[in-house]
Amino acid sequence: MIGYYVHHHGRGHLHRAVCIARHTGRPVTGLSSLPRPADWLGPWVRLPLDIGGPLTDVTANGRLHWAPVGHDGYRERMRLVADWITRARPSLLVSDVSVEVAGLGRLLGVPVVVAAMRGDRRDPAHTFAYDLARGLLAPWPAELPEPGWPEHWYAKTLHAGAFSRHDDRPRTAGTAPSGGRRRVLVMLGAGGGDIDDTLLAPARRATPDWEWTVLGGGGTWAADPWPPLCAADVVVTHGGQNALAECAAARRPAVVIPQDRPFGEQSATGRALAQGGIALVRASWPTAREWPDILSGAVRLGGAGWARWSYGDGARRAASFLDRLAGSSAEEASWVA
Repeated sequence: MIGYYVHHHGRGHLHRAVCIARHTGRPVTGLSSLPRPADWLGPWVRLPLDIGGPLTDVTANGRLHWAPVGHDGYRERMRLVADWITRARPSLLVSDVSVEVAGLGRLLGVPVVVAAMRGDRRDPAHTFAYDLARGLLAPWPAELPEPGWPEHWYAKTLHAGAFSRHDDRPRTAGTAPSGGRRRVLVMLGAGGGDIDDTLLAPARRATPDWEWTVLGGGGTWAADPWPPLCAADVVVTHGGQNALAECAAARRPAVVIPQDRPFGEQSATGRALAQGGIALVRASWPTAREWPDILSGAVRLGGAGWARWSYGDGARRAASFLDRLAGSSAEEASWVA
């Protein structure tokens, strides 16, 4: 049995878990504050939220990320994780992502895999989790590693490349829009963003030959973004791992505008994409008069570079990695017995 903790912010962590669990050779139990997804095949432990109310010393003097003192929701979610570990006796626990869940699992004698994230993760809390992990799972390519890691982190990392729930779907261009205009798809995701119509309206007016569609944030929500994604001539998106994995799966030209995130996560991702020549990257939303040249530049760059970011079988690579580590854990347990 493998346990897989899924963070509840956005949907990227969940999509990643579903992709991986689909390919493992062992049953996988999900642990999350999110409701069980319809396509999840194994058990699911619903955890209470650990936010709201008075929050005191949430970082334990900078040694953790989220461990509020005296918070009933936090205490109950950690109790439920511990109870499940005691009952299920998993051979491996994946943390995607929580330093505290990773630490709890290891303290209870379970080997841990931590889903790595871009940005400067050398703070005490991340260092604790990455050091104790048996393995690190990086959803980006080894050719574009995160710089500055200690060597022992690289040594235990699987660089699976980006992977998406759409990796196995055919890429279809769809029907051309009326008037022959090219398409821009703005993908903001379930986590929202800081892009609204005050920014979008001038961009639309400056590009009359382009038809703009917005998914997520304050725009239309699509449970299945694959058809409009494949139909887009250019995708404009933030630097979140899931959004980029979906662009990569569709091999669409992209303009990536990283948003401000803790530890500089999206900015670090943007630097890697620019270094690899994979997408056009802008540090902030362009002015209206810049958009015509930016969209034309993205078309010229094309989407073929995404093949360097996503191998196409990242979920299978990740599942094989977890199965191997879970198998070695089971062997160790039999030796002890």
